[in-house]
Amino acid sequence: MYVILVYDILSDEGGPRVSSNTFKACKKYLTHIQKSVFEGNLTELQYMKLKTEINKHIRKDKDSVLIFRSREERWLVKDYLGVIDDKTSNFF
Repeated sequence: MYVILVYDILSDEGGPRVSSNTFKACKKYLTHIQKSVFEGNLTELQYMKLKTEINKHIRKDKDSVLIFRSREERWLVKDYLGVIDDKTSNFF
């Protein structure tokens, strides 16, 4: 399945640690696109592992993670405005 993941970690006392751990977990499974945005293709097992790992790090009362899923990337239309990073150039 094709996944786009976006997270928002509250910048309070524990925020930097949570943000760092969440970033590392996402980076293991997906391609880092922008600040807290990741994308890539995952198997169902990889997707379940990613969710489990992220759930260990985020504070459910303060932080949020949004995951968009599609069967395949080709069903998704992407429009770019402004500078296009090299990391996304292979997704046209």
